[in-house]
Amino acid sequence: MTLSHRSFLLLSILVLSVLFLPGCQKSEPGVAADAAGKPINASRRVAVVVSTLNNPWFVVLAESARDRAQELGYEATIFDSQNDPSKEAAHYENVIASGYQAILFNPTDADGSIANVRQAKAAGIPVFTMDREINATDAAVSQILSDNYAGAVAIGQYFVKQVGKTGTYVELLGLVGDNNTWNRSKGFHSVVDRFPGLQMVAQQSADFDRAKALEVLEAVLQANPDIDAVFAGNDAMAMGAYQALVAAGKADQVKVFGFDGADDVVRLIAEGKITATGMQFPKVMAQTAAESADAYINGKRDFPQKIPVAVELVTVDNVDQFGDYGRQ
Repeated sequence: MTLSHRSFLLLSILVLSVLFLPGCQKSEPGVAADAAGKPINASRRVAVVVSTLNNPWFVVLAESARDRAQELGYEATIFDSQNDPSKEAAHYENVIASGYQAILFNPTDADGSIANVRQAKAAGIPVFTMDREINATDAAVSQILSDNYAGAVAIGQYFVKQVGKTGTYVELLGLVGDNNTWNRSKGFHSVVDRFPGLQMVAQQSADFDRAKALEVLEAVLQANPDIDAVFAGNDAMAMGAYQALVAAGKADQVKVFGFDGADDVVRLIAEGKITATGMQFPKVMAQTAAESADAYINGKRDFPQKIPVAVELVTVDNVDQFGDYGRQ
């Protein structure tokens, strides 16, 4: 045997030995593998699709859903729709194409989001809504929602006690396509409208946004400088309203009422600067959605279409019991 033949034989033996080493076996074609060549189970994934992360309350909702899903053994990813239905639709296409097992969902629009949920259902992906609902009972598996109407009734009752049976006020509405906006408004007015002496001088949308609420109330104050109160459909708008009142030198004269239970508003209630809010418990809703999705994935199919979560009134009398987006 010549030297070249001997070298070729030795090289062939070496290559074959490497190929059959235990740690170097190839995975099946098309299957992801880790460094040891073992297939990765990528099926345990949950998507958290939220309307916006431009609000601390929704950040808590999203992160609580993600964290609970991770505790239950899933890879969880948050998708921010930025209050844009087209971005939400793109997220759904991505999630469906990527093979997620479930979607924990905070919709951008009660009607506009239905098609996305039905698309996921058709693909065999269960959807569990959190905080906001869609106007369909045959799309999402279950909807975990604050009892917004009852919570706003409590706000309305406290409003009358604090403002009195006569006075003028402004209402800041949230997103017009969100049922929470109207459930809160209707609950509030179911109480306040029984007192003809309480006059609403303006009702305008600020899209649940702090900066927009600041701008809206600044404009309203120019035409109505002597209002007695503001009812804001969420705490981000309550903070914007409070900022506008501070800038106008009227923060001590006008009572502000919010809805959500955001930490910054809870702190201002404790300081006597904001009058009240409704605590929504985003962590409870998010964790319930994640646990429901896990139960579905593991075979459960009997879920109530709507699961209500009580809203609690937060005032200076009980504010020490609340914090960190819930009860302390």
